[in-house]
Amino acid sequence: MTPAADARPERSRRRSPLRWVARSAAGLAPVPLPLAAAARGAVALALPLLVGVCTGWVVPAVIAAIGALWGVSQDGSDPYRVRVRRLGWTGMSSALGLLAGELALRSGESVAVAGCLVAAALVAGTISLRGRIASVSGMHLLLGVTIGTGIPVPGPWWQPPLALLAGVVLVLVLSAAPWLWRRYHVERAAVLAVYRSAGEALAAAGTEEAEEARRRMTLALNHAHEVMAVHLAPRSLRRPQAEVRELVRAFHCAVRLGETVTALVWEARPLPAALTGVPLRLAERLLPGQVSAPAPEAPTERQAKQAAPALDTDSPGRSALAELYAGIDEPDAADPTLRLPAHAWPGRAARVRYAVLLTGCVLVAHLLAEALHGPRGYWLPMTVAFVYKPDFGPVFTRALHRCVGTVVGVAAIGAVSAAATGTYTVIGVVAVFGALMAVGVRHHYALATMGLTAVVFVLVDLLGDHRALYGTRMVDTALASALVLLAHFVVWPDSALHRAEAQTEAAVSAARRYRDVAPETGPVQRQALRRSAYHQLADARRAVAHARGEPARPGRSLPDWEDAIAAAERLCDQVTAQVVAGGADRER
Repeated sequence: MTPAADARPERSRRRSPLRWVARSAAGLAPVPLPLAAAARGAVALALPLLVGVCTGWVVPAVIAAIGALWGVSQDGSDPYRVRVRRLGWTGMSSALGLLAGELALRSGESVAVAGCLVAAALVAGTISLRGRIASVSGMHLLLGVTIGTGIPVPGPWWQPPLALLAGVVLVLVLSAAPWLWRRYHVERAAVLAVYRSAGEALAAAGTEEAEEARRRMTLALNHAHEVMAVHLAPRSLRRPQAEVRELVRAFHCAVRLGETVTALVWEARPLPAALTGVPLRLAERLLPGQVSAPAPEAPTERQAKQAAPALDTDSPGRSALAELYAGIDEPDAADPTLRLPAHAWPGRAARVRYAVLLTGCVLVAHLLAEALHGPRGYWLPMTVAFVYKPDFGPVFTRALHRCVGTVVGVAAIGAVSAAATGTYTVIGVVAVFGALMAVGVRHHYALATMGLTAVVFVLVDLLGDHRALYGTRMVDTALASALVLLAHFVVWPDSALHRAEAQTEAAVSAARRYRDVAPETGPVQRQALRRSAYHQLADARRAVAHARGEPARPGRSLPDWEDAIAAAERLCDQVTAQVVAGGADRER
């Protein structure tokens, strides 16, 4: 795919897309330390244990802490209603799994235990590749069954599931509580990030960093589109609140700004500070009081209107930016129902294969655990449930990080346990490792695993299992990870490659569709085509990074997908610049 790429200045063709993939695979930008999430993790894990110690209900408190542990693993910084849905399904599926596993264990039949694990794995594998919420629900259903079948809990049968659900609900309340005083904080931050990244892209115009800065702006716009999607639906716009209307208007302006900034970056000319500060000035006008740092001096509305004719003859992109700034108070003509492109989930054959492989791994892990440890052999199937999640990233990397995190977690809790004395000290240790896990959930899977491993050791000890299993758990983790890798890469070695190839082809097709249709269509459809193309290109980059993270067959060379994606991005950039230039010509 080369037609439009050759029109790009030579400096852009020399830049390797691999460098950007390495920087962007983990997210939009370096993420600051999530102090609020760390505090929630510490409180969510310590509070149930404190209540249990004070009331004497230690066993239900520990089960509630396990629920809080799983809730912390699914806490996030996304919109509050998304968090509530994800945590709600986490709680219900894990409680249901714990109930099923507990009843199977109380039956005293080993066949019932194995059958319950197999049934849970089949259900989890069948639904896990259908979306994020379904994947989380399936995994926690299986985790609940592994704990229920592996840890005998005294008391009535209904008590542990309710305690587990209460722990997840505690995390849900802590995570969603800020909605009461900063209801649309997440959406506002995502939209503001577009304006900030647009200013950075304009400041980088004409330099070696321009193309990468434009990509960061596009990723920020993609993220804002995903966050704002629920507010762009027709049902949400029938009676919108004033704050929602303000955010929707700012988002639509950000979409038009993205088009204009892309055209200016394509022109490859350095811009004065008066123009690079326009995005933040726009943000301050659309969302007053939200821009923390003042922007460089930009033209006032009257000055912008007066400057627009002069800029017409200088640059179409500058003219479009001046017109956007001058007309910001005019009624929004954009389509209020700008939709995200449909996500391409794996087909039925892939889902069936994954369900069968996951079930086989869980069953073999359970049999290994029974042979090696007898009762309470939950660690092996639990590790399989955590590791075998191909929709969460490269399986090989996840298994490696699981092993490293387990080793470090075992060493850390072993060292701390030798020095920790007293119940409240132990609860403090749980709070510290819960905070570390909350940080790891957002930054690195090995760090999250380290925190989870340490907390599980303490909680199991509080349930009465005082066995010294430090070395055993490290061996079990390695065995489960090896089992998953063996099954996945022997039976299904090309799953990530096929997905990367399919998503790259879909993204390139979307870019070509934008090229063919955009010049002849109106602004509403053009924006939809552009947003769809850039979204699919970003998805393709993530799929390619996933495929590169898996070990390839010896002697097999992978296609150079990055070059095709980069060429498609340049095609979209060129089409956008041509559309903006055509609009300027029509104005003249």
